[in-house]
Amino acid sequence: MNVDPALLVSLVGSLHTELQEIRRDIHAHPELGRTEQRTTALVAARLRLAGLEPRLLPGTGLVCDIGPGAVTSGRRRVALRADIDALPVAETTGLPWASTVPGVAHACGHDVHTTVVLGAGLVLAELAASGRLDAGVRLVFQPAEEVQPGGALDVIGTGALDGVGQIFAVHCDPKVDVGHVGTRIGPITSASDEVSVTLTGPGGHTSRPHLTGDVVYALGQVITGVPAVLGRRLDPRSGVNLTWGAVHAGKAHNAIPASGTVSGTLRCLDVRAWERASQVFHEAVEQVVAPYGVEVEVRHQRGVPPVENDTRCTGLLEQAARDVLGPESVLLTEQSLGGEDFAWYLTKVPGAMARLGTRTPGGRTYDIHQGNLQIDEAAVDNGALLLARTALLAGAQER
Repeated sequence: MNVDPALLVSLVGSLHTELQEIRRDIHAHPELGRTEQRTTALVAARLRLAGLEPRLLPGTGLVCDIGPGAVTSGRRRVALRADIDALPVAETTGLPWASTVPGVAHACGHDVHTTVVLGAGLVLAELAASGRLDAGVRLVFQPAEEVQPGGALDVIGTGALDGVGQIFAVHCDPKVDVGHVGTRIGPITSASDEVSVTLTGPGGHTSRPHLTGDVVYALGQVITGVPAVLGRRLDPRSGVNLTWGAVHAGKAHNAIPASGTVSGTLRCLDVRAWERASQVFHEAVEQVVAPYGVEVEVRHQRGVPPVENDTRCTGLLEQAARDVLGPESVLLTEQSLGGEDFAWYLTKVPGAMARLGTRTPGGRTYDIHQGNLQIDEAAVDNGALLLARTALLAGAQER
């Protein structure tokens, strides 16, 4: 059934104040991955109030079906996904609804994502109640996106994608003005892995490095040499990026320590290069430290593949944006080196993620994963409109 976009605008508008309050509540009470009990309970309670029957997942998170399933409609469901966890970052905004949890904040916008999917679900539930939802929708409120390899795998393991034909999501983008969305066909994010190298040796006095395994010097070679090797062993078009984030070795200026560790992230824009990167990384470390007489332990924790947006699903997101946000609302976005575990869903079913503009036009540009992140709250209504319209368009095409 064709639903006038103006009706969606009206329905979301009627929820505006409530959605704002819910988003601020979630923002003020952030919870780290796999501890999101309060957030899960808040979302579940509001869905039950709307007459729905959310299914709680083991631990935290939930899924909730709206409207007809495949048996009654002959169509697979359309899924809308939100991530509900926060980051171990101290908030510095000073806003009235700033985090009340020391050292934890919604510095990536997951409070917005959660409220957006909830708002879209409430609108779709109202349409379903009046018989205007042709294909069923499944809301997925996923825990632990900020850990690797990500809570998406846990959610998929519960059967959350059973009967689902397509899945959609948004991610806050503070570089894009509110009222706009960024889209891209194909990879829109990067593969992201955690890596570490630990070197050990006998240690000794700095006056006699030739009698030790100089792990500090060897770590220096790993830090500078291994990224260079990767740049020559993997196709440069794959965008391989190895960046170290922490180095730990020793405590005294005149003692060579017996061990040291460097850790960081290995990112890749191309899934085929990502599949090769682990072997090349291990080989590069072994070869770089070979002259220094140290023992080496390499840890490579596979994280997430790139989010690869399906062509048709991206087109549906773009059409939906033009319908409810305006004909000039869609922007081509660049591929990011950031990782997103929404990618795991797209290894199972087609789908797409859009970047949701959160910057006040003419205002400051913030960055995610920073304690001072602020979003223009109009983005909440925009995201709910976008995903509700996308679900309707996608559902009309499902069989």
